[in-house]
Amino acid sequence: MGRALGILGCCLALALLPLPAAPRGPALRPRRQPRPGGRSADTACKNRPLDLVFIVDSSRSVRPEEFEKVKTFLSEMIDTLDVGERTTRVAVMNYASTVKVEFPLQTYFDKASMKEAVSRIEPLSAGTMTGLAIQTAMEEVFTEEMGARPATFNIPKVVIVVTDGRPQDRVQDVAASARTAGIEIYAVGVDRADMQSLRIMASEPLDEHVFYVETYGVIEKLTSRFRETFCAVNVCALGTHGCQQLCVSNGVSHLCDCYEGYTLNPDKRTCSAVDMCAPGRHECGQICVSNNGSYVCDCYEGYTLNPDKKTCSAQDMCAPGRHDCAQVCLSNDGSYSCGCYEGYTLNPDKKTCSAADVCAPGRHDCQQVCVRGDQFYSCDCHRGYTLNPDRRTCSRAITSSLVTTEESCKCEAITALQDSVTSHLEALSKK
Repeated sequence: MGRALGILGCCLALALLPLPAAPRGPALRPRRQPRPGGRSADTACKNRPLDLVFIVDSSRSVRPEEFEKVKTFLSEMIDTLDVGERTTRVAVMNYASTVKVEFPLQTYFDKASMKEAVSRIEPLSAGTMTGLAIQTAMEEVFTEEMGARPATFNIPKVVIVVTDGRPQDRVQDVAASARTAGIEIYAVGVDRADMQSLRIMASEPLDEHVFYVETYGVIEKLTSRFRETFCAVNVCALGTHGCQQLCVSNGVSHLCDCYEGYTLNPDKRTCSAVDMCAPGRHECGQICVSNNGSYVCDCYEGYTLNPDKKTCSAQDMCAPGRHDCAQVCLSNDGSYSCGCYEGYTLNPDKKTCSAADVCAPGRHDCQQVCVRGDQFYSCDCHRGYTLNPDRRTCSRAITSSLVTTEESCKCEAITALQDSVTSHLEALSKK
């Protein structure tokens, strides 16, 4: 990474005063020649994606009008960058004896908002704790929580320190730790800046990372040099990248990416829709229906989707027109079953009803006779019995009658005849 961005030094050298005892950097590389057909290669030339942090000194030695020049420099630098969530992310830190993160890498992804935030920066006015500022950048700003891209993205992490004084803390060890962590440090000294301190904090080679300008009035000249340094052929703009959805330029190379709701396939070029209905990816109460990188919620049969479009409520399946029961509908947690009125039984189709045989064995409590009605029954008794008051059981009937004289004579005659026959039979049996 150091070599990748190291040409910044040689690009800036023409606009800066030479460093004491430091070799002069090589000349600027020539601008690319237009391609055949008149199309310049610069049309595909944007700065490579960076996670870029400006650390600006606003100690008491920086006069208010000089600090305004620093803010102008930052704004013009932002104009030269390809700012965006997937391209270059920018953070600005302000330091004196304390450190203030004016905005981290994840706050702004458009130039207008970023420049507006820069215009509102106020100087802190006391001390020059450069080491503390670099340490804060390393431990807080260059984190994924604050917007830095993961290491697997291979996005260079770059710091540009602008100061006009001597650090009042031990910047050497902190800067060494930052460089070891993969952060490339450029040190720009202005006016009274301590050159040895600049060289201690900057990345190697020093003649490509340490710069000095006499006044804040000429610091704006650095912007065009940064533009040339960070310019790289944008492979994505050339149309030869082969990415199905998104192409992210990475300097001389590129990476493919996908729209939200899609994931990059193992071929690192094509994309597949994410299963938005996988466990933990949706908020549906019952059914999740994947829909081309998104999803909608639905409900099981017998339930309806609530207004929140996520949860479900059981329907009244026995509401008129929702069931086909002939007599009684019994709702059952999103479903239903059919029943019948008393005196009827459910037919095998489980929907219609037939009148029940109320006098079938076991269906009535009559002691002797069950008499069927339309839907009900009544009890009765056999001949010679009468129905008790409980209307269920029966008792033997008590009968009485008047006997006439004629009938009485007939009875006596019959009795006499029986006695005579019996006597004759007994006599014959004795002979």
